[in-house]
Parts: sequence; structure tokens; C-alpha cells
Amino acid sequence: MSATTSRDIGAPTVTAYAPGRVNLIGEHTDYNLGYALPIALDLGTTVTFRPADDHGPMISASSDSESGTATIDLGTRPGEVSGWGAYIAGCVWALRGADYEVPAGRMEITSTVPVGSGLSSSAALECAVLLALTAESTLSGHELARIAQRAENDYVGAPTGLLDQLASLFGRADTAMLIDFRSLEVTQVPVDESATILVIDSNSPHRHAAGEYAARRASCEAAAAALGVASLRDVDEDAWRRLPDGTQRRRARHILTENARVLAASVALNDGDVTALGELMDASHVSMRDDFEITTPTIDLIAETARLVGAYGARMTGGGFGGSVIALCASDSADRITVELPDIVSAGGHPTPTVRVVRPGPGAHLL
Repeated sequence: MSATTSRDIGAPTVTAYAPGRVNLIGEHTDYNLGYALPIALDLGTTVTFRPADDHGPMISASSDSESGTATIDLGTRPGEVSGWGAYIAGCVWALRGADYEVPAGRMEITSTVPVGSGLSSSAALECAVLLALTAESTLSGHELARIAQRAENDYVGAPTGLLDQLASLFGRADTAMLIDFRSLEVTQVPVDESATILVIDSNSPHRHAAGEYAARRASCEAAAAALGVASLRDVDEDAWRRLPDGTQRRRARHILTENARVLAASVALNDGDVTALGELMDASHVSMRDDFEITTPTIDLIAETARLVGAYGARMTGGGFGGSVIALCASDSADRITVELPDIVSAGGHPTPTVRVVRPGPGAHLL
């Protein structure tokens, strides 16, 4: 990527929008160079940036969902900013590392993406911040995604793949994205309006508890090494059978079978076969529960209840350890699930879930 300079400090105010995402299927496959099938949500984050030459070498940011103001020195380094401001600081740091001159100014943030629900509020924030700061640049979507990933990996300290950022940047209305994380090719797959998509927020915020997310990534890397390859993408679907019984075998089985499910799900979605897609979502949830061990009792109950109340299929979505369930259903079943599921889950001693109907929305763009 060539070096780029920022617009003049006297440039007008810029407003950028980036959506959250929900993953129809394909969990923890991104950092294994596999496949995933996300949609950009019709929920997102808006960043308004006002360059200011009297502001000193810093950006001050305020958010409608956070108290106080985050102050980011333009020369910030990892470890200097924590909390929600770290995502903005990470973007500034990563942009400067890509030879982009970041302007000082004031930033105002509003968002409709619920935090901690597995809907990638962090990537929505990162992508909106980057678009606002680079409004006149020629940076491609793939370049912005990698800069956002570096911000999250190396500044914030979350070892995530590229799924969230690519989904936010490349989303289209009424369309899912089949992403190949080896080539970074994004193939658009239409989502028929007859398929109703529910996101069921467990109201148990997801936590990569005690480094569990990082532990899953390390297990996959160890499994690949045991199979003599650089990545699990480099072996066939049944290669997990060559590993001895134990954690690495189960982790590899999830990734390899999940990749196959994603490809089958893309075909089912394109064909409008909601029954087949639902069955693949169910199988994905079982794999995440038993092989990858990233679900929780609350999440399992929500997925099971959604199926019992009429969903074609339901699965945990996101990194795991809380967050949300995605369910695919007909419109009449959606109404029943919305009414009945929260009471059933809360009667089991769990937080009352929030059910939302979502549609694939547009990707990140300037307003």
C-alpha cells in the first residue's frame, strides 16, 4: 500500500457509517483461512469527525453510549489507551503505521449496535472511524479491513480474524457474503425476503473469558502443525481423523467440518432452500458446543427453544462465551418466537433475551 496523506486540517466535517454484522454460519474459520457467510446488519455506528487545527496533536472523542471523553494523542502507542477509546486509538496508531497522516480534531459517535452481543460493535466502530479519518484517500476496502484488524489485534489485544471488518466494509442490502479468508475474495449471495432472520440477544455479554478465544486459536495452530501444514485450510475435511483423541482433534474437526457447512450453506441460500440451511445452522451449533466448546448454557437453551418454537435452524453467532443466537424462520414462526421465547428462557433462570428481526444492510460508507 502506498503512503497517503490526510486532507487539509481546514477540511469540512466528515460523517461515516459502518454496520455491525451477524454471521449466518462459519465461526472461528477466519483466522484458519477458511470460509464464512456473514451479513452486514441494518444496525450500525456513525462517526462525525471535525478536523481542528487549534486542537493540539490529538483527537477527542465522545459517544452516546459511553460516559466521558476519550483523548487520543496522535502519537499513541499500544497500552496507552484502554476501554472503548482503545479502538479509536488503535485506528490512529494503525493508520500512522501505514504511513497515513492522521489529522487532529473532534469525533462524535452514535451507535445502534448493542455492545457485548456478538454483533461486532467493535468492528463497526473501527470501520466508521477509519472511513471518517481517510475520507479522501484511495485506500481499498481490503486495506481498510487489514488496518482495522491490526488496530484490534495489536493495539486492543484481541486476536481476531478479518471476518468482522470485511463484513462491515463489503456488506450490501439483501445480500450475504461468502468470504474466502485465504484469497479474501467476497462473493455476494442473495438473501430471499421469504427468509426471516432473527438475532436473539442473550443479554449475557460475550466475554473471551480467561483468554479462551486466544486458546482456541492456539489449539487450531497446534493442530495444523501436528498435521504438518501451516493452516487447517491446507488439509482435507477428514484430516482431523489423523489426530489423536483430545482437544486438538475436536478443535480441528469443528473448523474443517464448519468450512464444508459454509460452502453448503451458500448453495442452500442461493437456491432458497431454507430447510437445508436451517439443518446446517443446527449442525454448526452442535459443533461449536461439543467440539469447539464456546457456547454457554444460556446460549444453548436459546438455540434449542428457537427450534422448538418453529425456527428452521438456530446457532450461536460470534466469538462465543455469551452474545447472541441467530435463527432462520418463516414470518409466522418469527412472530411466535418473538412472543414465546423470552418467557421460556427467563423461566429457566436465565436473563430475558431480546429478539430482533434483521435484514442484510449496506456496508460502510460516507454520509
